[in-house]
Amino acid sequence: MKSKRQEKILELILDHPVQTQEQLLSELEESGFHTTQATISRDIKQLRIIKELGQNGTYCYRAASRTAEHTFSNKLNLIFKQCIISADYAQNMIVIKTMPGLASAACSALDKLSAPDLLGTLAGDDTCFVVMRDSQAAMDLCVEIREQIEH
Repeated sequence: MKSKRQEKILELILDHPVQTQEQLLSELEESGFHTTQATISRDIKQLRIIKELGQNGTYCYRAASRTAEHTFSNKLNLIFKQCIISADYAQNMIVIKTMPGLASAACSALDKLSAPDLLGTLAGDDTCFVVMRDSQAAMDLCVEIREQIEH
């Protein structure tokens, strides 16, 4: 679901000027993707989408060029998907169980998201502790993590 949504986001910003997250959210919903503004914000960061001044004098989203850091992030995401065993949350806290020795890699991948609602991560050997700004953000991230490990 996440990868299809992100593909659609890239398609939308390539097809025509998209100026705001609200406009992007509306166009995604018209295309059958029901999501939240917070999820779109995370997608924009993960896809390295930036705003650039367009020909008509307004700022529009466009995909930034890929960098070595992006390749590093892709490797971390692959490790993340393969090392997570489970994720659950209580209020604004998330506990992620990983394979032995991989909690640091999982926390590093989460930190690379630069999610505005992610306050911090702490890694043990096979457990990640994540503190989010509020319970809704914790639930949203936990759902994202579960989607990642299921696909």
